[in-house]
Amino acid sequence: MGELLFLQQDVFPALMQGLWVTIQLIIPSSILGLAAGVAVGAVRVYGHPLAIRAGNVYVTIFRGFPLVVQLFIWYFGLPHIGIYLTPFTASVLGFTLCSSAYHSEYVRGAFMSAKRGQMMAAEALGFSRLQLIFSVMLPQAFRRALPGCGNELIYLIKYSSLAYMITCIELTGQGKIIASETFRFTEIFMIVGVIYLFLTTVSSWGIRRLEARLRLPGFEHHRM
Repeated sequence: MGELLFLQQDVFPALMQGLWVTIQLIIPSSILGLAAGVAVGAVRVYGHPLAIRAGNVYVTIFRGFPLVVQLFIWYFGLPHIGIYLTPFTASVLGFTLCSSAYHSEYVRGAFMSAKRGQMMAAEALGFSRLQLIFSVMLPQAFRRALPGCGNELIYLIKYSSLAYMITCIELTGQGKIIASETFRFTEIFMIVGVIYLFLTTVSSWGIRRLEARLRLPGFEHHRM
């Protein structure tokens, strides 16, 4: 009975508060990261040579630097040049920039997989460069990139736990506080792990549903 009261009164309210912060981190980071990733991916395929080089440098940096190092730079480093970010803002910025670099790779590969003849046909019909990209290439590229981009969302859910390293107390941060106060690390972090498992499972289900909805009958095959 005492164990149940401990979970109900002390553990779950604090973890739910942390979970709410985690969700607030994930939603804007995933949306902005995907949007920026699509833009960077398109630039790296269809942009000016200088823009392509800039996009490649961007991806190299943000895929190469460990995410926790990036978070430290945004939160602890920027104040040295007079820029102060809240822990939440620094976390969203770090997650967005890192996530967009990975999204851009999936999107770039999807753009490059499209047949050249489609571009030539669209140009012959008088499509502008932007119309070609957004009306012809992007819809099919998004379908092809969706599994990879969905995988990046799963990673984002899990590496959002790094936010507590810069004092943004989300789910993992709340778990660490409770475990440090009670010395019940195994039980607390097992519960935290189950919550992350629930988030990733629901997200995976949603991504599979979206893939099925966007699948074109007769053009894509799936296993029986």
